[in-house]
Amino acid sequence: MINTLPRLAVVGIGRLSYPMVVRLRRAGHAVTVNNRTRERALAVAAATGAEVADSPRAAAETADIVIVSLADDAAVREVYHGPDGLLAGIRPRTTILETSTIAPHTITALVPHVLERGAVLLDTPVSGSVELAARGELTLLVGGPKEALDNVRPVVDVLATRVLRFEESGQGSIMKLVINSLLLSLGAAVAESLVLAERAGIDRADAYDAFTQSAAAAPFVQYNRENFVRPHEATMHMTLALVAKDLALVDELASSVGAPMAQLRTTRGLVQQAITAGLGDQDGSVLAEYLRRNATA
Repeated sequence: MINTLPRLAVVGIGRLSYPMVVRLRRAGHAVTVNNRTRERALAVAAATGAEVADSPRAAAETADIVIVSLADDAAVREVYHGPDGLLAGIRPRTTILETSTIAPHTITALVPHVLERGAVLLDTPVSGSVELAARGELTLLVGGPKEALDNVRPVVDVLATRVLRFEESGQGSIMKLVINSLLLSLGAAVAESLVLAERAGIDRADAYDAFTQSAAAAPFVQYNRENFVRPHEATMHMTLALVAKDLALVDELASSVGAPMAQLRTTRGLVQQAITAGLGDQDGSVLAEYLRRNATA
């Protein structure tokens, strides 16, 4: 039987995009993957039956929908441009779903280049954990035309249970940074409050259970329990270095629009101190461990 589902390419295999590929393959889609570290692409291909492309251009050449998931703005610009870049491979009527957490101006700068090729770019950063990605329960924050979103909705619905659309390109990325500003400051507050409880004589697990049964019981607090309670067995959700990257993007956005961000300054300072102490490659929950080490007698 001929597969009439749209062909997909996934460029960038990270903690969230890996389970996306798994779900898309289970839904019957042909998927081609590309990653700057080829071994990572080969691993996901071996696990899912996806094909591997040697470049972003090759990944895009036969795809109807391209999902991009990269670490930062520099990686995004590198992947799109150049003779082997994504822009060289996309065809007319291709839709690019840009899920990377990047600056809004990076998105708006890419849009005209994509339009020149008869394709469309939707900024679609995702909100949620690795566990939610595996269950297809992410939230997509979409900036761009409704018609373009409608056209890819069957694919989006494999990955997300909530899709929030904003009118203009770049506004999905703005909203992702706004949400991350809240979540990452919340992570710092959880770390600080947990260490306060411990120092005052309350068992760590008991204190965290109280968090999850109180008004503080946000989903972020719920799914980070094991990382905070058993830090040496932490599942990697987001490295502290990536936390710092996102906070810098938030700061840039806030400065550009004149928004006061006193909490952001405090959180950035704490994160930078922990990175300077050599904790940048650990999960963001390591902030609690940093505070424990530096607690006064």
